[in-house]
Amino acid sequence: MTEPAPTATPQRAPVLPRHRNPVGNLLRGALIGVVETVPGVSGGTVALVTGIYDELIDAGHEMTAAARRLLTGPDRLAGMRTHLRAVPWILVIPLLIGMAAAVLTVAGPVSRLVAQHPQTMRALFLGLVAGSVLVPVKLSGGRWRLPELLLFAAGAVAGVVLTSLPSTSLEPSPWIVAPAAAIAVCALVLPGVSGSFLLLSIGLYQPTLQAVDERDLGYIAWFGLWAFVGLVVIVRLMRHLLVTHHRGTMVVLAGVMIGALRSLWPWQSEAGALHAPGADWPLLLGLAVAGVLAVQLLVLVEARTVARAEARAAAAAKEGPAPESPGHEGPAPESPGHEGPANGAGADPAGPLGR
Repeated sequence: MTEPAPTATPQRAPVLPRHRNPVGNLLRGALIGVVETVPGVSGGTVALVTGIYDELIDAGHEMTAAARRLLTGPDRLAGMRTHLRAVPWILVIPLLIGMAAAVLTVAGPVSRLVAQHPQTMRALFLGLVAGSVLVPVKLSGGRWRLPELLLFAAGAVAGVVLTSLPSTSLEPSPWIVAPAAAIAVCALVLPGVSGSFLLLSIGLYQPTLQAVDERDLGYIAWFGLWAFVGLVVIVRLMRHLLVTHHRGTMVVLAGVMIGALRSLWPWQSEAGALHAPGADWPLLLGLAVAGVLAVQLLVLVEARTVARAEARAAAAAKEGPAPESPGHEGPAPESPGHEGPANGAGADPAGPLGR
């Protein structure tokens, strides 16, 4: 009996991201890098507000899938290349450069600013995070009913618990740094959960920022290795949740962000105990309101940018497809799994490139 020919590895069209402007992605990365150095603020929140959250989750999934395919097969090299071609590198590379540049340049100054003006900085970031909660609420879609309200409450409780962890002071040994890095990196994926705050709770915030400020390559490499391990796990989990339970996931994230505001209450002791507002409440309230307005302005700019990009794509589509061969009528059939011109090889090159 003749054996069937081996099945070729399916070729996947590169995903063309909605955010194709390298400069804009560089700035998004810088914003994420800056807030990652501030206890109580999550880089995932910035990704959500600037509209790249789902794209980042998909990109992380494809990169981890490429590594897994290379290690386990089948068709190791071909399979790895298939997944890597699906990564929106025009989003990922500028984002990583912006993050690294921001962390390496502002980690020290930001930590000193937070230490010298804790109330002022917490009030500002309280407003920034509070203003960001409307983003997952809007993305959840539709009116909330009892199931959504219960999920929101569960997320809020989880946020309060995570930000109420008692502070400890652990020696930054390699076997303490490893799990701390794997857990703290979740803040890159989970809006409302601050990796810096988790590091602060276990006493590794200052040692980590000091290592970055002093270019301690050994510490940075070890931290980065275990952060990557944690990132692989959390990205796979979040992608599954976003694909299968998108509405519920956004509702829970909104709750987590609300609960996590506890860590940003301006009036609290060094041990994290909350106090009543002091005499400086008008100034701090003004800073919080300014933070809310800044986020809403950013959301408005992002929405208008999306609208312009979609309008350009629609106008380009109305111009009609390229000339076709004689006898062919109508648009070419799409490949299986293709989801329209924004995500496949058939995307119009005149699409939303301005982003």
